[in-house]
Formats: sequence, C-alpha cells, structure tokens
Amino acid sequence: MLRAYTITSGKGGVGKTTLTVNLGISLAMLERETYILDADIGMANMALILGMDDVPVTLHEVLAGKADIEDAIYEGPAGVKVVPSGISLQGFQQADPEKLRDVMHKLVDRCEFLLIDAPSGISKEGVVPLSVADQVILVVNPELASMADALKTKILCEVMGGRVYGAILNRAGLEHTELRSQSVEDVLGVRVIDVVPEDASVRRAAAYKSPCVLKYPHTPATRAFKRIAAQMAGAEYNEAAEDASQESFVDRLARAVFR
Repeated sequence: MLRAYTITSGKGGVGKTTLTVNLGISLAMLERETYILDADIGMANMALILGMDDVPVTLHEVLAGKADIEDAIYEGPAGVKVVPSGISLQGFQQADPEKLRDVMHKLVDRCEFLLIDAPSGISKEGVVPLSVADQVILVVNPELASMADALKTKILCEVMGGRVYGAILNRAGLEHTELRSQSVEDVLGVRVIDVVPEDASVRRAAAYKSPCVLKYPHTPATRAFKRIAAQMAGAEYNEAAEDASQESFVDRLARAVFR
C-alpha cells in the first residue's frame, strides 16, 4: 500500500530537499520501492543535488501537458526513483500545479513510499502538495523564525484537510537537543519524529552531488536519516551494527592481536 508524505517547511533554507533525498535513498536501501518527487516547481533543487540537472524531461514538462509522467521518472542512487523538476524559469511559468493531483494518481500503483518535496511557505504552488499526501512532515530548524513559519504551514495543512505526521528538527546543535525537541513540540503541537544534527558532511556531500547517506555512511546526520527511514518503514535500525561496521581493518587487527 502506498504511503505518500509531503515534506515541507515554513521557510526556505532549512534543509528540506536534502532531507527528502536522503530519506528516500534510505528507504530504498531498506528494499522499499520509493519515489521522490520535486514539487517545488519554482525553486527546484533536487535535480542539482543528484546531478540530474541536464535530464531531458522533468515534472515541468509533465505539468505543462507536454510529456507523460513515465518520461520524467529516473533511476537514482540505491534504486530510488526520482521525478525532478526543471530549473528554468520558463518551465516554471508553463507548469500547472493543479495537474500534480493527476501525477499522484498515476504514481499510486508504482511504489510503497512517495516523498513529495513541497515548496516552502504558504503559496499557491504549495497548497496542492499539502492536500494530496496521506501525511505531512514539517522540517524545522532550532530557531524561533523557523518554528513560527512552520506553525503557519501546519495550520494551513489542517485547513486543507491534511494530517501532520510530525516534525523533524534539522541541523540541530548537539547540546540541549532534548530541550529543543520539547520546545518544538510545545510550539507546533506535534511530536518530533527525530533530530538530525548539524553535520558538515552533509554540505561536503552536496558539493560532490552525492547524497550524504552514500558518501558518508557513518556520520551523525546519516544515522539520523536511516533511523527516521526505518521508523517510517516499520523496520529495525541497529545503530550498534553501524558502529561495528565503521571499525577499520587496523582496529580489528589490533583487537585480534592484543586480545
């Protein structure tokens, strides 16, 4: 059965697209048929993150009635399927956001998970993704402005009849994490699904146009992405096994020699 999640935020720059990409790949690594769709048709970044900025057909052409959705689906890392939006202003002007509902209907029988990267804030383009998904995930940074804008998005989602699955506290400092999570829950009135810590490896991976979960598989942010994906999929995430797999050959040799 398809589970569709719209991933959104009250303001830009909170790491929403990076989160969507890494969660999608983590779900695919759990052998779940997963699609990630860039519905941020005005400020699309998913194609850039994945190095797909030169693909011939994007969601722009589909929403403009120039192509079918099958032509805009591409194989991504770890088997995740990617539906990118174009990065041209002309493509955005020709795209009709209302046709996103038709795109969703055509993807229903194709996958187990559909992650929709929605536009930030309250806009015409952002309303449709909030209303079509089964549940909405709010991405917030540990700062007042981000939480205030996320609260507006949550209220809009509820007005549209949507259901908020929870919030992800992204790019959080390692100190006082529990206190910050409680603050987010108090302000937004939803549970914090998990916390993704501030991690320089996420930016380094983006520079290589490679998702963090693949480029740096043992960093704190990657572990958080995998933990959230396991929770969504109802699977077990064994962090102790991750620690063991990180042990180097020299460490294993030394342990064996000096046991």
